[in-house]
Amino acid sequence: MATVTGEHQRQGLWRDYLELTKPRVVLMMLVTSLVGMFLATRAGVPWTVLVFGNLGIGLCAGGAAAVNHVVDRRIDAMMARTHKRPLAEGRVSPLAGLSFALLLSLSGLVLLLVYTNALAAWLTLASLLGYALIYTGFLKRATPQNIVIGGLAGAAPPLLGWVAVTGHVTAEPLLLVLIIFAWTPPHFWALAIHRKAEYAKADIPMLPVTHGEHYTKVHILLYTLVLLAVSLLPFVIHMSGLLYLVCALVLGARFLHWAWVLYRGTAPHAAINTFKYSIYYLLLLFIALLVDHYLVLNL
Repeated sequence: MATVTGEHQRQGLWRDYLELTKPRVVLMMLVTSLVGMFLATRAGVPWTVLVFGNLGIGLCAGGAAAVNHVVDRRIDAMMARTHKRPLAEGRVSPLAGLSFALLLSLSGLVLLLVYTNALAAWLTLASLLGYALIYTGFLKRATPQNIVIGGLAGAAPPLLGWVAVTGHVTAEPLLLVLIIFAWTPPHFWALAIHRKAEYAKADIPMLPVTHGEHYTKVHILLYTLVLLAVSLLPFVIHMSGLLYLVCALVLGARFLHWAWVLYRGTAPHAAINTFKYSIYYLLLLFIALLVDHYLVLNL
């Protein structure tokens, strides 16, 4: 019986540490990083860069997420969405969480330095610090524009993937960053509307809490329009072709539809449905970029 209990505890602890890395968020970031890598070259991406570059970026992203768990543990304990997180419930100590974050981050940076290049490693470190320290440690509690300003760190993965392959920064990966940067406010503000009461209870100055739902819905609509325009730029600069243009227009029109439904207040659960669609939107948009890239190469 003692052996069974010990095995159960070890499995639970393993899951707790995995949860600290926010694996779903990291997976989404790695999709955009992967697309950035493939868009950066007309030849194949070296397997070492493909495997160890994405692993390094993923480990650093997981480390930043673990820091977020540590810093936000008291806030997480007050919110229904997060109150069962490992640090919020005390299953992992803050010191253990920070040590785990440091181990992941250092491992990721070493992999990037060894298998990609110094610029990719430094940019990844800047992104890590931007999310873990500037956004989580300061902006989140300081301003209702926290998502807008802090969104730059979360928008970096396609740039990191591109630089891991090429070793330099050009306009194309910065445009990919701009797409995610414009996507972040409507994505998170929709969730913030859905969880408004919880953010207010935790004293987090999210836009619906400080300025009201109507103000937030207007800004979601405006940012979605900006996102639609920005998403067309890869076609405008001949980075992508007609297939991507069609996909960007269709996906953007659907996002705009949800933003309009949310603004009008004509459907129940519009906020959480807008949030959920925004995730599919970004994934499908980047997949469209990748498919279009290889379709053009094969024509």
